[in-house]
Amino acid sequence: MSNSTSQIIPVNFIDRVLQPIAESTGMPNDAYVSKDYFHFERDNVIARTWACIGFSADLPEKGFVKPVEFMDLPLVIMRNRQGEIQVFHNVCSHRGMKLVQEAGTIQGMIRCPYHSWTYDLDGNLKGTPHIGGTGVHKDERFKCEKHGLKPLRAAQWMGMIFVNLSGDAPSFEEHIAPLAQRWEAFLGEDGMALMRQADSGDRLEITVQCNWKLAVENYCEAYHLPWVHPSLNSYSRLEDHYNIMFSERFAGQGSMAYNLSDTAGTHLPQFPSWPADKLRHAEYVAIFPNVLLGIQADHAFAMMIDPISPEQSLEHLRLFYVGDAATRPEYAASRKATVESWRVVFNEDIEAVEGMQKGRRSPGFGGGVFSPEMDVPTHFFQQWLASQVKSALEA
Repeated sequence: MSNSTSQIIPVNFIDRVLQPIAESTGMPNDAYVSKDYFHFERDNVIARTWACIGFSADLPEKGFVKPVEFMDLPLVIMRNRQGEIQVFHNVCSHRGMKLVQEAGTIQGMIRCPYHSWTYDLDGNLKGTPHIGGTGVHKDERFKCEKHGLKPLRAAQWMGMIFVNLSGDAPSFEEHIAPLAQRWEAFLGEDGMALMRQADSGDRLEITVQCNWKLAVENYCEAYHLPWVHPSLNSYSRLEDHYNIMFSERFAGQGSMAYNLSDTAGTHLPQFPSWPADKLRHAEYVAIFPNVLLGIQADHAFAMMIDPISPEQSLEHLRLFYVGDAATRPEYAASRKATVESWRVVFNEDIEAVEGMQKGRRSPGFGGGVFSPEMDVPTHFFQQWLASQVKSALEA
C-alpha cells in the first residue's frame, strides 16, 4: 500500500461505505478522479477478479491479433492457428517494446519492431537475430523457451473475453456460475449457444466523460427512469421493476413489463425455452467490475465498460439474437429497430453520468447517500468495491 493511496482513500471512509444503506455514504470523490487511485483500483480490485477486455467476434479469423490498452496496461488478444483465443502482455521479452501496434491478420510471425525478435501466435519466442553476435542467431547461453510472451488467464463467455490479471482468482466457471444458473430459468440449458451477432450494425461504441463506476452504478438502478428515459419508462415503467443482487458480484434490475416488440414494431425469433408466462420479463445485470448484460425473450446484449482514464470510459455494446434465422434479411428491420431503441436509451444516460462526474470535483459532495428502497443494487455494488479496497489497504 502506498502512502499516497492510503491518504486518498482512508480506511475509516471505506468503513462508512460498508455501513447499512440508511447510514452509508458512497465512495469518496478521489475514487472517481484520481490517477493514483485509478491504478490502485486496477492492481488491487479489478486485477483480482475477472474483467472483460474485448469480444471474440473482433478476431474474425485464425491468425488475427488485436492490441488493447486496459487501464493503461498494453495487452494483446490473439487467435492462434488452431482458432483458439489467448491473451498476452503486449511487450517484447527482450527490452519491453510494445509488440503489436494494430489489429490485423498475421501471416507468419509477430515481429518486434525494435530488434526484430519474433514470436508465434502461441506466444513462443522463435527468432532472435544476431543474439550471439553479427550473423549468430542462436546462443547456447540464451534459452528461447524461457522467454516467450507472458500469458494471462483468459476465458470466453457470451461472446466476451475475460482476463484475470493477478492470476489467482477462482476459476471463471465458478465466477459466472451463479448468473448462468439464474438465467437457465429463462434461456434453458442451450440458450447461450443460440445467441448470434448479425453484422457490424448490431454494435455501438459510446465515449462518456465519466469514471467507469458511474456507468455501473447508473445501470444498477431504475430510480432514474421517469426523468432520464421517458420513452423506456412508457413501456417498462419504474413500478414494473424489481431489484437484483446476488453472489456478491451481480446486481441490477428486472422488469416484468418489457414491451419493445409492440412499442417499436419488432418481430424476432424468441428463445425456445423462455417461459410463456414471462414473455414480458427482462433482466439487466451488472457483472462486477465492468460488464452490463441484458436479456429479453427475443434478444440479449452485452456491454463492456472500458476504463480509459479516471474520467473517461468507452462503452462497447453488442446485440445478440436467437438462432441463425434471426440474422436473415427478413429480420433486418427488426434488428435495426432494436439497436436504435438501445442507442436512444444509452445515449440518454450520457448526460446523467457525465453530470455526476462533474459533481465529483466539488468539495460540497462527500460521497453522497442512498435511497433505502431505490438505490439498493447501487449500494450493493459500492459495498463490493469498498470491501475489496479495504482488504487491499489492510494487506
